[in-house]
Amino acid sequence: MEYSMNRINPLIMAKYSKGAANKVEKAMHEKNEGTLKSGRSGKKVTSRKQAIAIGLSEARKEGARVPKKK
Repeated sequence: MEYSMNRINPLIMAKYSKGAANKVEKAMHEKNEGTLKSGRSGKKVTSRKQAIAIGLSEARKEGARVPKKK
């Protein structure tokens, strides 16, 4: 079988579920508003990478499909 670049291969599962994507999107929105706080210290998050990590962590806690931390 040959797949074009526009079509998604149905045999390969997505690494991240839609629930995980929504959590990351919400965390990024909060970061951009300036309301996203770090869990332990409670400081305001300014890093894009840290906002994504917080979103993925929340998704893991809810049981969404997310790859394991390295």
